[in-house]
Parts: sequence; C-alpha cells; structure tokens
Amino acid sequence: MTEENSNGASGLLARVRGVIPSLPAGPARVGRAILDDPAGVSRMTLRELATTTGTSDATVLRLAQAAGVGGYRDLRLGLAEAVGSMSSAGRDGRLTADITRDDSPADVLAALAEEERSVITDTAACLDPAVLAAVADAVVAAGRVVVVGIGASGLVALDLSAKLERIGLHSRGLTEVHQAVTASVLLRPGDVLVVVSASGSTVDVLEPLRIAQERGARTVALTCHPRSAVAVADHVLMSAPGREHPVRPAAMSSRTGQLFVVDVLFTLVAQRCFDRASEAIADSYHALRHRHGEPPSAPAESAARSTTATRTIPADQSQPHLQES
Repeated sequence: MTEENSNGASGLLARVRGVIPSLPAGPARVGRAILDDPAGVSRMTLRELATTTGTSDATVLRLAQAAGVGGYRDLRLGLAEAVGSMSSAGRDGRLTADITRDDSPADVLAALAEEERSVITDTAACLDPAVLAAVADAVVAAGRVVVVGIGASGLVALDLSAKLERIGLHSRGLTEVHQAVTASVLLRPGDVLVVVSASGSTVDVLEPLRIAQERGARTVALTCHPRSAVAVADHVLMSAPGREHPVRPAAMSSRTGQLFVVDVLFTLVAQRCFDRASEAIADSYHALRHRHGEPPSAPAESAARSTTATRTIPADQSQPHLQES
C-alpha cells in the first residue's frame, strides 16, 4: 500500500514540481507554466491556462489531479494561498535563477541560501506526519534496517544508517547494488528496507526494493517524485526536488530535502527508544572524549553518566546530546 501526502497549499508547488517528470508532455507543460508564474496562473480561468500552454481543459485537469488537487478551482485557490505564504516569507514563488560562472561569491551565497531554505520549507510541507510516525514505528520494531542509495542519494543513505547505528539499532547503509541485492535477499518479515532515490527510477534501488517486498520486509522510499517507480513501497516519504543548475545537478540540490527528512525520521525514532538512544550516545561520547582533548572517563563515571542520560537529555554542551552525529 502506497501512502502519499495530501497536504494543502503550502506544499502544492513542491508537489507540482515533483510530479512533472512522470507526466506526459501536455500536463508537464501546464506544470512548468505554474512553476514559472504561480501568481499569474492563480488569476487565470481554466480555458485561459489551457490556451496559454497550448493544451486542453482536460490536460489542465490531469495536472491538477496528479498534484493531488480535486479540481481547477481548488488548484487556483491553492496557488493563491501558496503565493501569499511565500510573499509573507520573502519568496516570490519562482525558480531560483541559474548560477553562472560570472556570478559573484555574494550572489552565489545568496542564491544557494534561498534555495536551501526553500527546499526545506517545501519538504516540510510535503511530509505527512502520520506516514513519518508509521515509518519510525517500523524502524524501531525492526530486527534490522537496510538503507540503500546510489550516487548522491547514497550519501543520504549512509547518513541515516549511521544515525540509527549511533543509537544502538541494527542498521546497514549500502551504496553498491551487489551488496544491496544480497542484503535484501536476507531480509525477513519485521525487517525494514529504506531506499533513497531522488528520481525514484534508479534501477539499482528498484531491484533491492522488489526483493525485499518478496521477502515480506517492510519497505520505505524516500524520493522527490511520489508517482515514480519506487512508490510501490509500503511508505513513501517525499522530499522537495532541487532546482537544476549548470554547475549543480538536481541530484545534489535535492540532497538538502532528503537530509531534512532523515533528521526528522531519526528524531522520531530516537523519541520512541529514548532511554536506549540516550545511553548509547552517552557511551559513545565518553569512549571518544579523549580523542577530542578531554580526559577519559573512569568506567564507573561513564556508567553513572549513561544512567543519567537515560532520564534526560543533557543541556550542557559538555555532555552528549541526543541529536549529535
């Protein structure tokens, strides 16, 4: 069963951007027109938008349906609300301008800072708290967790796996298809496979996904395109797709949203096994403190600190923190 988020206007533009790659030419053209000028489209009638994009009324409605909107009236209202929200936040709703070789360092800094903020905001709007909670429950209950990603998504897979390992969960992050396939073959009911793919169509993650489902394991897909091939997973977590630049491929910029999803998911997992997570972090912190120029703790002191950590998250920076990585 695939679960897709149906959040309101705050995530509408992100959902439109996410479904465009999986749409036929006509609806995709309508989607790009919306992204180019959401404020202008929000003032158009159905026929005006169809004429402007060289499509038909039915094609416009197909785009609305793909973006999770009931009809054209809801699409217009959603766009107007999204534009208003972005305006109050200092965003104009348009794609960030391409970064060229002649841009100054200040221009590059400003453009990327705005893009990173936008991706995180859009991703938060696309995420369904109920789906996140279900994934966190599955991870905590899992006998083992395998996280698979290729290329830029592989860095995200390794980050999630490392975080889960840090709090004592049995997790393995893989970025090579042969290892991913052999690990998936060994999965059993109760285990969890997480695949990370910005495009949602990477063959090297689709094969482990298929195998894990055949073995009865729970499956999770983290993707920018909720209508892509990985959407057959039990749970789908959507991150906002990044913008394509000549010197910064979309797969790289999409990583910001993916890492945000990882942080949210990890925090929910850590909440569910709080005592265990706090103790594991405290133990690893004290085992490594001498490598950071601090005196090593005596075993008794370390044990006492670990016991304390199970009751509360230390606020003092000299103590380990639940979200350290």
